[in-house]
Amino acid sequence: MRHALFVCALLGSVAGAAFAQEPFRLEEAVDAPSWLTLEGETRARYETLDGQFRAGGSGSDQLLLFRTLLLAEADTGAVTFGAEIQDSRTYLGDAGTPLSTSFLNPVDVLQIYARFDDLPGLLGENSATNVKLGRQTVSIGSRRQIERVEFANVIFSYTGAHLISEAENGDELHILSVVPTARFPGARSALGENQLSGDEEQWGRHIWGVHYSRAEILPDLAPGLSGEVFVYGLEEKDTRSAQTPDRSYITPGFRLYRKPQTGRWDVDLEGAIRKGTRYGTSSASDTQSLTVDGEMLYAALGYSFDAPWRPRIAIEYYFASGDEDPDDLSFDQYERLFGSRRTDLNNTSIHGPLTPANLSAPGLRVQVTPSERWDGWFQYHAAYLASPTDSWVIARLRDPTGQSGDFIGHALDARARYWVVPDSLRLEIGASALAFGEFAKNAPGAPGGDGTLFGYAQLTFDF
Repeated sequence: MRHALFVCALLGSVAGAAFAQEPFRLEEAVDAPSWLTLEGETRARYETLDGQFRAGGSGSDQLLLFRTLLLAEADTGAVTFGAEIQDSRTYLGDAGTPLSTSFLNPVDVLQIYARFDDLPGLLGENSATNVKLGRQTVSIGSRRQIERVEFANVIFSYTGAHLISEAENGDELHILSVVPTARFPGARSALGENQLSGDEEQWGRHIWGVHYSRAEILPDLAPGLSGEVFVYGLEEKDTRSAQTPDRSYITPGFRLYRKPQTGRWDVDLEGAIRKGTRYGTSSASDTQSLTVDGEMLYAALGYSFDAPWRPRIAIEYYFASGDEDPDDLSFDQYERLFGSRRTDLNNTSIHGPLTPANLSAPGLRVQVTPSERWDGWFQYHAAYLASPTDSWVIARLRDPTGQSGDFIGHALDARARYWVVPDSLRLEIGASALAFGEFAKNAPGAPGGDGTLFGYAQLTFDF
């Protein structure tokens, strides 16, 4: 009953906002001074899943998710101080719901930082630099390497320093040195009860990166074509509170892209290789070092038509290597660490069967924008394991012999969004289906069945 009343109160406030003529803004409502920025978001989403693909799964599932964000920034001139609170909760889940700290994080500090603006630029004349110090969220470039997630119910944060230098022509340089924040509580029983527990920095993990973006790299031959080069690193060590695989990674890469524009072709090509060492597990007794050798490639070629609904059609391919031999001293899987997966691959949350690790997935995407208030997309992927002897990572299924085949299945995903109140209240609905292939049916521990169906409805109120 308490949960039902909470839902009714939320929907009532949202319905009231829907009749407003202008977007509601918290700053205006409290008559905030000019030096204070206040903004936030309240979001509610209901999800349902029919059929299971994860190891040991059975039956159907559902989940009701709420996320509220509140950001305050105080501009003192040379320094801007900021703090953001995140409250993420779920209801209606049961013992079989795949809950984790990506779903729940009740009332915690997502960001608390000091940002130094208008520092001397590093990209020549008329460039400028800002440096953010403290706990913060990070998104760079395509967000395939590191991102501030959108669809997930819990946003990840990091603590450290992030420098951004920007030039007038659009060039950007990012220099990053942070540690990830561990979200608590982690125990399954506590997650099911939405228990409060403060997040903590993972001082045994260090992420660093240098990412440079150049606008108009071939202005005469290919107008609008931009390029990026980057290198990211991860260093881990055990601490009293956490055991790690002691990963020591370096990941250099590149990206070439041309943004979609009506009446022309666009392209997005991103590749990276990963080198380093790690142990096979996080166990303290595991001291056998493995050589890491992984790679990823994303490629998309699209065209935007000058026609009603402004359709864009693109062919896409996502490859992330898998471990070829489970018994050798090499680890060949390209793990997804801190980057996105929903943008390129599938609706996630209690579904989300695909992730850029041990994956080979050609696909097709269709996007439409009927008006300034409506947009939507549909995508299809034929999903294969890059290595049949490695894991289907999200499902936690593996056949080390490779005899179960490599075809995960046919993945279909769709989304439609509508601004009920422009820039204030947005309705979103989505659906996904996975038709099982030979591996999803035959792998040891596979849950059985022919596939899954997933759907969700979401309301987001920005204020």
